[in-house]
Amino acid sequence: MKAGTPWQPLSPLRVGMRWLRWLSHRQRQTLLMTLLALATGVEFLENIMFVFASSHIVGGIDADPRSFALVQAAYAVGSMLMILKQQWLSRRFGYRCYLTGALLLFMAGTVAAATSHSLAQMVAARFIQGVGGGALFTSCRILVNVLFGPTERPRATRIFMIGIFAASALGPAFAAALIDHGVWQDVFYGVLPFAALATLGAWMLLPDAQPGQRADAGGPALGPLLLFGAAIVTLQAALTEARFDVFSHPLRLTLVAAAGLALLAAFLWHQWHHSEPVLHLRALRQPVYLTGLAMYFVYYLISNLSSYLFPVYAEQALRIPLATTGWLNTFAALVSLGGIFVYLRVAPRLPRKKPLMVAGLLLMAAAAWWFSRMPPDAGPPALAWGLVGKGLFGVLVIIPIAGPTFRALSADAFAHGYRSKNLMRQIASSFASALGAVLLQNRQFAVHGSLLHAVGQRPAETGQWMAAVQAALAARGFDAAQAHQGALVQLSGLIEQQARLIACEDIYRLIAVLALGAAAYMLLQRRLA
Repeated sequence: MKAGTPWQPLSPLRVGMRWLRWLSHRQRQTLLMTLLALATGVEFLENIMFVFASSHIVGGIDADPRSFALVQAAYAVGSMLMILKQQWLSRRFGYRCYLTGALLLFMAGTVAAATSHSLAQMVAARFIQGVGGGALFTSCRILVNVLFGPTERPRATRIFMIGIFAASALGPAFAAALIDHGVWQDVFYGVLPFAALATLGAWMLLPDAQPGQRADAGGPALGPLLLFGAAIVTLQAALTEARFDVFSHPLRLTLVAAAGLALLAAFLWHQWHHSEPVLHLRALRQPVYLTGLAMYFVYYLISNLSSYLFPVYAEQALRIPLATTGWLNTFAALVSLGGIFVYLRVAPRLPRKKPLMVAGLLLMAAAAWWFSRMPPDAGPPALAWGLVGKGLFGVLVIIPIAGPTFRALSADAFAHGYRSKNLMRQIASSFASALGAVLLQNRQFAVHGSLLHAVGQRPAETGQWMAAVQAALAARGFDAAQAHQGALVQLSGLIEQQARLIACEDIYRLIAVLALGAAAYMLLQRRLA
């Protein structure tokens, strides 16, 4: 099916769809546009809920924070493998069967994740989820170009973007409410109704395979897929083990990282020279596209690092209740959603998008710096300005990047370019989650040790504080031993909270530096105007 080919929803093979005759052409098109937004929104909703609730989920399966990086890597690898074979599978089975099957697989992985009791089970479940979810964003965005002509495509794109940002807005508050009123497993069960509705819609509304359309003759190309998967897993393993091996076993860490890079280089070399590659690198040799791809990587790295960090920062470091933390995250996403409506109105009058992207990056740097200056007793109102900057960051960076990046590609290369962009998204997201988990744990341990040392260097002040707390507990009816133990527990909790707060604020300073560096690069480069 070529881009812009009108879609005929009523097929002789689909007698059950006769009810669509009662809808006008515009209503049928709107229904299909909504379906594509919903199917993509399902993956965004699940991923945002998972990242927001990561500490509760990891605690639920009795794993450490470093394991979160492994679980995220499993999803990313499964997703990337599916993205690489998206073209072959969609041609082989048609989008109707392909996306329906992918959504069913995604739901199966979601149920498996909800019933996991160990790290190994969760890793396997997230891999299955990733394989199913990897089909959704890429396929639905390609279908926006395939199913709608030039006059209807802008409206389809708007609905598609609004669906993604609406899911992003719903996710944190929804996840917080599910955990607050239930258990961590409900984070997975909560997404199932949306996925089931998208599955039904995909089966009923999407077109069948075109007569005479065939998949690539090369078959599923399992060799390159396995090579790519091995490269990503090896690189992820090097990153997640960095905290433990960088000083004790630096040679081993270097060898693992080198092996991962070598496997990735071998995959790229194979794809460059293969006559029928799964990743069409030669079609993407556009300087503007490559510059845009680099900015996509930076955006997803900063965005996902911030998304991983904020729930830990607000709930555990500032002791803000979980439900309130969820609504704070949702507030930032609602700022993004509102920003989209404004952007869609004013964008046609703004021919140059570079100033918007620079402004977005500067706002993110300012937001990160704002968060890095919060005292331990900061409440939700104190975070508002940072959340506004965080919300506008997504609108002012990610949407303006898309136009010039993909405009440089031919119509035939668009699908290849979007698959490569979503591969970059998964790599950046997985890398950011692993980086956040490793840096936060590493920094927290270091700060915790420094604080314990500082407390030991001030025995008079520490003894005075302990005596005051013990007296307060004794006044409540505790005996001397219980009061002493209670004071120790409170002191330990204060040190742990302070260590976590300082570690989070240090990482926010890193995010600010990354955003400022990206803003400087954006100002200097001349390809994305």
